[in-house]
Amino acid sequence: MSTFDPDALECLAAIVEEGGFERAAVRLSITQSAVSQRLRSLEIQVGTVLIVRSRPLKATTAGCLLLKHAMQTRLLRADLDRDLKELAPGVAGAAGEDERISIAVNADSIATWALPALSPLARQGLGLEIITDDQDFTFEWLREGRVLGCVTTLRSALRSCKIEPLGAMRYVAVAEPAFAAKHCPDGLSQHNFSSLPFVAFNRKDDLQAEFVAQACGLKHVSLRQLYVPSSQGQLQAVLAGWGVSVLPELIVRDRLRSGTLVNLIPRHDLQVALYWHCWNLDSAVLDTLTHALQSAARVALLATEIKSKTKA
Repeated sequence: MSTFDPDALECLAAIVEEGGFERAAVRLSITQSAVSQRLRSLEIQVGTVLIVRSRPLKATTAGCLLLKHAMQTRLLRADLDRDLKELAPGVAGAAGEDERISIAVNADSIATWALPALSPLARQGLGLEIITDDQDFTFEWLREGRVLGCVTTLRSALRSCKIEPLGAMRYVAVAEPAFAAKHCPDGLSQHNFSSLPFVAFNRKDDLQAEFVAQACGLKHVSLRQLYVPSSQGQLQAVLAGWGVSVLPELIVRDRLRSGTLVNLIPRHDLQVALYWHCWNLDSAVLDTLTHALQSAARVALLATEIKSKTKA
């Protein structure tokens, strides 16, 4: 089995994470020519191209495998750093770029329960990078080997990964009272949803359409949508009277109680089950991350009956 140069592996990771050779060079404090040389030496050793020089840059299949190896090496260093701190506090330094632990978490979880779960780990010095995406797409970051774990709606484990159920997030349809009184005084229904603007997260967000279809008993719906790529941004847009949005009940709970928002279909909600996927490795850091997310989700989310799974 080949032994790969750790500096070359980190160079590959930097190119992918930073989206280019120039920014990778700045991050690694080397010249752009040195970045190209390290990548080239790695490609020669592997015997194939690792990066597709497109816009944006993309790792090839072989590049994804080596990227995953680079992430696993980071995890080993993070575990070692944790053990050293326990044996001799103050010996291990702060986490650098090559010791970051990257995870992908959907925006609604970041806006509600996930950050409080991770705060103790960040305060202890764990170098975290949280990548946000739609809950149906965070899984792709793990599949490509760019993160160690992800919070997603998908319940099928990847090979060599384990999956833990977190619970279900409850979503409700809300609007600002004046907007609701003017455009949908009797609430959201199959007769008026097509005339209302909906505030969605981005073009990948199909949650709004799924909610309306279920609430109205329809198979497919087409909505007039505005896009705000932030959970809190969606909330602010609704409060400003932009339109209707299907948001986590955790985010709008206080607003509904105070009357600054109204629930347009009190009898209906949408429950989205969330799962934590991570590599099936013997790692204290990964175990701590898993436990922290599970503990916080147990308090914030609705319970589910699905058992944990591992795929070898």
